[in-house]
Amino acid sequence: MLAIWSDVTPEQETDYLHWLTREHTAERVGIPGFEAVRVFRADLPEVCRYLILYDLAAPSVLTSPAYLARLNAPTPWSQRIMPTLQNFARGGGWVRTVRGTGGGAHLLPLRLGGPSDAAEPLLGDLAEEDRICAVRLLEVDREGSGVPTNEKALRSGDASFPGLLLIEATGSAALQRALSRHQPAIAAISGDGEGATVYTAVFSLRKAELEMKAADSLM
Repeated sequence: MLAIWSDVTPEQETDYLHWLTREHTAERVGIPGFEAVRVFRADLPEVCRYLILYDLAAPSVLTSPAYLARLNAPTPWSQRIMPTLQNFARGGGWVRTVRGTGGGAHLLPLRLGGPSDAAEPLLGDLAEEDRICAVRLLEVDREGSGVPTNEKALRSGDASFPGLLLIEATGSAALQRALSRHQPAIAAISGDGEGATVYTAVFSLRKAELEMKAADSLM
């Protein structure tokens, strides 16, 4: 999995979403090893914050020639968008553990402050909470995630994190209840920065959809 955060201004938000949904995510999912993408927006009244989650076939996709070629040749639209992104953070690697099935429209992503194995004991308890669909634990490949590229050079001050805990639910209230019930344990593993913010799904794309679209265009 690859997780990417960024903030945009309210004035930039429509252009940013058009870039994501009309070019950028399709470009990424079209790369070998990228299987699907989901985009979430933070439930924050005064901040336009987005989280992009890509499903990868393997962590090695982060340093694959096809992906690095795209990162080193950003499109004109990407060249315009990248320097405007604020509070950018990026990390990809292994999905170590999954409890539950599928995904929810509401997500609580928690950046970890240390090794991901410290969060393992919490996963089962969280997955048993009412209306929680799934809990996933991501361990970040810091070296693979930090490769210098031309696209990265367009931004400044990228943040990183050692791991990520993703809690998905059918409603935001379920996430708030789970957070409240397990607050001490969550606080013990959380890192600084993003904090406990609930996100809502706004867009998704699977590789199969791109392949169907390409096949239709040939008919």
